[in-house]
Amino acid sequence: MARIKGGANAKKKHNKVLRLAKGYRGARSKQYRIAKQSVMRALSSSYAGRKERKRQFRQLWIARINAAARMNGLSYSKFMHGLKLAGVDMNRKMLSEMAIADPEGFAKLVDVAKEKVA
Repeated sequence: MARIKGGANAKKKHNKVLRLAKGYRGARSKQYRIAKQSVMRALSSSYAGRKERKRQFRQLWIARINAAARMNGLSYSKFMHGLKLAGVDMNRKMLSEMAIADPEGFAKLVDVAKEKVA
């Protein structure tokens, strides 16, 4: 059986990593060994970043809802509890958008929550 050398496959693998490292500074984009480490770190950081972005948006929505609810005389936790008791099933993203774009409608929701909490 003939021996198959791995040069072509290794070259492909190296080029793939170096393509991903394009734009990195210095040896990080030129040398395979260093580029591989940088790419691995970048890919893991980007994965973590995609998860972090979801947390940050939820945090932003809650801050907006809290501010709007307090302007109408209710804290965030009491507002959300009142909505739950009233059977209003709206996600935080939509409540946040409503607080910004439609303050009158949001005020009506606050009134509904106040009735149920009180």
